[in-house]
Amino acid sequence: MRYTMISFAALAAAAAATPAMAQDQTDPPPVVTISGSVGVVSDYKFRGISQTDGNFAVQGGITIAHASGFYVSVWGSSIDDYVTVHGTAHQELDLIAGYKHAFDGGVTVDVGALYYVYPGTRPGFAGDRSSSDFIEPYASVSYAIGPATAKITGNYAPKQKALAIDQGQSGLLRKQDNFYLAGDLSVAIPKTPIGLTAHLGHTWGPSWLSGPTNEYTDWSLGATATWKSLTFGVSYVDTDTNFITPSGKDAAKGGILGSVSVAF
Repeated sequence: MRYTMISFAALAAAAAATPAMAQDQTDPPPVVTISGSVGVVSDYKFRGISQTDGNFAVQGGITIAHASGFYVSVWGSSIDDYVTVHGTAHQELDLIAGYKHAFDGGVTVDVGALYYVYPGTRPGFAGDRSSSDFIEPYASVSYAIGPATAKITGNYAPKQKALAIDQGQSGLLRKQDNFYLAGDLSVAIPKTPIGLTAHLGHTWGPSWLSGPTNEYTDWSLGATATWKSLTFGVSYVDTDTNFITPSGKDAAKGGILGSVSVAF
């Protein structure tokens, strides 16, 4: 899912901070749970690269999880039109299905697939063969010890037209694949509403996702604070690459991001 590091941490913390409905202790846990969140982030960074040309984004999602570990989610965000080669998309919609299982000892495994959809995209001119939607399977392993959780995640998008350097617009460039490997560390400070996060990721291309370089690294440091169902976040996000947008801004330039979200 194309969360910024800070928005991911904020939404997760908000969900954890939301009080559960009153329930008799003898009642079994629900077979199906529904959770969600909506929020605003000062800049939507996907793997360190702005999807909104440095502007605010409105984001939200909902997850339906079964007691067996299977879940489905829908998540969306506003984006800038340069995110797709069509130049006509203003929203990103992520459709997710997966399976998560927690083992004894604090280890959790999560596997699934993401399907990125950009509503409103259409051929930019006669003969345009481009495609913007693509699928990306993922797998992660996390380990929790006390208030700290470490996680490693791999996302592999197999060869698809949407990952070609021109998203297949010319019909002359071959399909590409993409691999993203990331490590995350989160710590909840005991007896406080404060959480700290750190992230390091690397993208291997070349593909539409890696921008003008064959590969690059992104990283971030962040903090969140929860109050009831609200979560406020701040983070610094940076990369070792450049990505110049049509407006002349460098979408990969480091910067401080802020966010606020509410969980339900």
